[in-house]
Amino acid sequence: MPDTTIRTNSEVVLIGAGIMSATLGLILKELKPDIKIEIYERLDIAAAESSDAWNNAGTGHSAFCELNYTPEGPDGSINPKKAISIAESFEVSRQFWAYLVQENKVPSPENFIQSIPHMSFVWGEKNVEYLKKRFEALHSNPLFKDMVFSTDFSELKKWMPLVMEGRKESDTVAATSMAIGTDVNFGELTRSIFGYLTKLEGVTIHFNHEVQKLKQKEDKSWRIKVIDLATGQKKKAYTKFVFIGAGGGSLPLLEKADVPEGKGYGGFPVSGQWLKCINPDVIAKHQAKVYGKASVGAPPMSVPHIDSRMINGEKALLFGPFAGFSTRFLKNGSYSDLPLSIKTDNIIPMVAAGIKNIPLTRYLIQQVRQSPKDRINALREYVPGAKSKDWVLERAGQRVQVIKKDEKEGGILEFGTEVITTADGSLSVLLGASPGASTAVSIMVNLIGRCFKDQFETPEWQEKLKTMIPSFGQKLNENPDLLKEIRKDTATVLKLNN
Repeated sequence: MPDTTIRTNSEVVLIGAGIMSATLGLILKELKPDIKIEIYERLDIAAAESSDAWNNAGTGHSAFCELNYTPEGPDGSINPKKAISIAESFEVSRQFWAYLVQENKVPSPENFIQSIPHMSFVWGEKNVEYLKKRFEALHSNPLFKDMVFSTDFSELKKWMPLVMEGRKESDTVAATSMAIGTDVNFGELTRSIFGYLTKLEGVTIHFNHEVQKLKQKEDKSWRIKVIDLATGQKKKAYTKFVFIGAGGGSLPLLEKADVPEGKGYGGFPVSGQWLKCINPDVIAKHQAKVYGKASVGAPPMSVPHIDSRMINGEKALLFGPFAGFSTRFLKNGSYSDLPLSIKTDNIIPMVAAGIKNIPLTRYLIQQVRQSPKDRINALREYVPGAKSKDWVLERAGQRVQVIKKDEKEGGILEFGTEVITTADGSLSVLLGASPGASTAVSIMVNLIGRCFKDQFETPEWQEKLKTMIPSFGQKLNENPDLLKEIRKDTATVLKLNN
């Protein structure tokens, strides 16, 4: 029989049609307009997994309210380093999004970003002391200078009436607020970027296409075997550079690529659920993202928050997420994902990480066993007057926490985003979850710097990067005047509170 396999050639192949691939594809196309890009997505639409509004926190994780980014040390000191880094990266993303709006590359900003205060809320003397120390550690930094701290009951009632309703004035409570916080619908943003990108010459997106094999050839280029799930047609894609940004599906593809840099990596899947409010009167009472402290052993994606969102053009109110365990790596994945990911090179790191994270295992078991009453009781810690009839359970996204080799520990569980790039720069893979989407622009600019090093250093590319990201090459947290100017400019373009 004749070989009917379809063959394509391109400079870049992006696997997964989420915010990461969209961001990387568009930046590359801006830097090199004649570049040829092929995108493969196994589902029938873009941004249906981690980038979808129901599947992520939507805070534009700017570190304004997420307490897990400011850990407390054994001596009681607060380490603000991660929060400052994430806040800086979010400002970079805002600049890029403002550039896209100004250049009419994406529709009106109201479609994907809204102003909303970001708050942290705690109760109990120990937690109030922690929040005050966190405020003091962050407030001196230009990125957080607008943060406000309060223990005043009447003031907190004005900030978040739904959360304070039904509490006693004698309660020991505290909160911080950042009025310049945002709600970001990464699903809408991703689809808008792909909508523009795929109209450009040299860019093709293939939905319902699953990557089955990746193999590097002797000349360092890649051959990728793909199947069209709708027709069964087999395809081979040949390319110089591959980016795997497939969410939970990235780890199995990294294993298929069989590169030395990928050895020893494993993944621990964590599922999620929201309580979604269905009472319009209750939804209308809350206009903030209010984050609390996570339970002991909880993964970052499970930090509890009562969250006002805009989804599909309508205001929504969510609480959660409640974590759970599933062997799937994707919301639309297979129960065999985890077993099939266990290989000889990662079994020791995975076992070692498992032994050292018994609190996480206990936490997930407790979450899986929760009854509807347990979930409502958890909600009532944040919304004392919550009625069970006003809330329904909604399935959230699936995350895969990174497990990697460690010389001392054998294996460690990473709660963050990790980019693995081959020595020759021909393959880059993004693993992990939070803060992910909100720092996508910084992640992709750094990736381009490693994988397209010679072109990246040229005056043309450097100048273009400064056009897209005015602060490129500078640190905003070290330059208050520049930060003030850029926040004002991006707020005007994106129609946000400054």
